[in-house]
Amino acid sequence: MYIDNQLLANMVDEARPISSEGRLVDYIPALKKENKDNLAVSVCFLNGEFFYAGDYLEKFTLQSISKVITLALVLMDNGEEEVFSKVGMEPTGDPFNSIVKLETNRVSKPLNPMINAGALAVTDMIKGATNEEKWERLLAFVNVLTGEEEVTYNKEVADSEFNTAFLNRSLGYFMKQHGIIKGDVEHLIYLYTKQCALEMNCQDLAKIGAVFANDGMDPVTGRQLITRDVARICKTFMVTCGMYNSSGEFAIKVGIPAKSGVSGGIMGSVPRKCGIGIFGPSLDETGNSIAGLRLLELMGNEYKWSIF
Repeated sequence: MYIDNQLLANMVDEARPISSEGRLVDYIPALKKENKDNLAVSVCFLNGEFFYAGDYLEKFTLQSISKVITLALVLMDNGEEEVFSKVGMEPTGDPFNSIVKLETNRVSKPLNPMINAGALAVTDMIKGATNEEKWERLLAFVNVLTGEEEVTYNKEVADSEFNTAFLNRSLGYFMKQHGIIKGDVEHLIYLYTKQCALEMNCQDLAKIGAVFANDGMDPVTGRQLITRDVARICKTFMVTCGMYNSSGEFAIKVGIPAKSGVSGGIMGSVPRKCGIGIFGPSLDETGNSIAGLRLLELMGNEYKWSIF
């Protein structure tokens, strides 16, 4: 499929003004430095061809988008039965960092892997004898997905998150008490904040989105990087839980499997068509890129990308 770069640029220009209605994330000090008006996009089709608009090579941290990548790795490491014994499959109407459902569910496990508690439980299951070994396996997996060898993490952002991760520590210790978390909680928080601080640009993110869209197969090399079933599971979570508390509304308005992060990134995967990487740091009330959502709606309507 061919996309006109000028039309894509026009859609970015149409969506960008809504950035003024949002806000930068305020609880991660290092992320408050972003330019609120930034908006960029890259689209990677399954023949490996890229289209883009805006400053698509500007780097940003993945934040919660990393949850999808880690889930794929951990499912392949441990299998569905083990993973879903520690984390559920159901959406939640509570905020992504809420502890409420952990306290009220009879089995004190997180409802799904896209909320913070679930993501912590998943990260705890990365295979490795040490934190460093776990990190190196995750980083190697990310580099395989992007086809690059330079993807790493932003230390300033990771340190900023680690030093302010009081609520995530609470979630971790609560789950440790109930046997969901097996490892050392401080080591887990250190690994998780590095995971969230993984840094790349829209083109890298679109490439990863294309791997999921292509049922786990690299659209450039043809290698099966993620098993077909794991790719399916991850895309399903992106539909049901990927856009925080706006997932249902997003499914109706846009209908693309997608995962957002509070840095303003969004990864989209249009099954058997393309991957999408967006960066727009101004956020709406639920923590999604406000201009990025509008851009995805414009693109989805223009190219008929809804899966519904």
